[in-house]
Amino acid sequence: MYPLPVSLLVRNATVLTMNDRFDTVVGDVSIRDGRIAALGTAADGPHDRIVDADGDWLLPGFVQTHVHLCQTLFRGFADDLPLLTWLRERIWPMEAAHSPSSLAASARLAAAELLRTGTTAVLTMETVHDTDAVCEAIAHSGLRATIGKCMMDIADPRIPGRLREATNESIDESLALHARWHGAAGGRVRVAFAPRFALSCSRGLLEAVAAISSRDHIIVHTHASESREESALVRERTGLDNIPYLVATGLGSPRLCAAHCVWVDDAAQRLLLDHGIHVVHCPGSNLKLGSGIAPVVELRARGVSVSLGADGAACNNRLDMFDEMRTCAGLQAVRRGPGTLAARDVVAMATRDGARALGLSDDIGTIQAGKRADLILVRRPAYLPATVEPYSTLVYASRGTDVRLTMVDGEVLVDEGRLTRMDSDAIAAHAAEEASALVRRAGI
Repeated sequence: MYPLPVSLLVRNATVLTMNDRFDTVVGDVSIRDGRIAALGTAADGPHDRIVDADGDWLLPGFVQTHVHLCQTLFRGFADDLPLLTWLRERIWPMEAAHSPSSLAASARLAAAELLRTGTTAVLTMETVHDTDAVCEAIAHSGLRATIGKCMMDIADPRIPGRLREATNESIDESLALHARWHGAAGGRVRVAFAPRFALSCSRGLLEAVAAISSRDHIIVHTHASESREESALVRERTGLDNIPYLVATGLGSPRLCAAHCVWVDDAAQRLLLDHGIHVVHCPGSNLKLGSGIAPVVELRARGVSVSLGADGAACNNRLDMFDEMRTCAGLQAVRRGPGTLAARDVVAMATRDGARALGLSDDIGTIQAGKRADLILVRRPAYLPATVEPYSTLVYASRGTDVRLTMVDGEVLVDEGRLTRMDSDAIAAHAAEEASALVRRAGI
């Protein structure tokens, strides 16, 4: 493992602070003891390392608020299927076939891709069992993550037995995971509740999660209103649309992160705003599964918090936030016209709005003195003039391979494309072995 620098100076950077004024600062950023010490002018005193940005963009690391690290080994095995068929015929059998070793391999492979493409923090929903293996792998990776054990207590014969839990068992194991891992790795690893979605969870489970979340201030991570078919089934079973149903269980609060929200009507949008629920937009996944296009412009116009996530490698099939930003902006241009979702706002969704959804705005999401140094340095395309607008270039022209440095808590985890904590070749080789074995166990 590479030693953690006590101090680092990024010199000659174009700093996109992502603060309330969207200030751009040309100059230096000093990092000491994992936090931003100063920015704008040459910092006093020596530093253990100096990086010459040469005018490249320094910005907060991307915060992805909906991913499934456990599904990274499923990439390419679950394509060209609608949501519920995709779940029942591919995802659930493969999740049930996971072992602690394959889960760790999947999490490491995901962390490598996320870090190399500029993501420094994630909110992730894992499978029902063996989530400790994911927590341990992520703790060693250097990535910041809020991790939830998937909760599923509906006795549906189409769900593999290994993914079906008793209600109390699901709650007890989630609380035990929270006790073991919340605040681990210097605070980088946190634990959330993760009821999968309304169709796989009893009302009693959702109500219990809501009560404990309120009591203990625990984030809740779920899926909602992703496809027409899912939404219709929720209405059939509960008598309510998806968002009103979640609110009726007590889950409606700023602690709730609801992934997708593609099919949310005017009433549902008002509920999202009134209860401070955070919407997570996953444009790449929504397109690939044919789920639809979320009304992002309308949600943001109301004041609803909307952040971004790639979802899982089984339905995207990449975890690159640059892809999600470009797709997000393009889809809203098709829906509502060019410029209705400005590039600057899309970068905000990928950074500061994600931090807000995770309750981490005091620590990450903007570049300000005192905040944790979760930062990325992105190479400006060589052919651009000096006065180029940075946000549009990041959204429409940049890609994950343009990330020069990724740091979390001031530790450089990606250095000119090279992972510093992990061996990328070994990760890939182990993942390939585990994926082959997993597919055999699942009978896919």
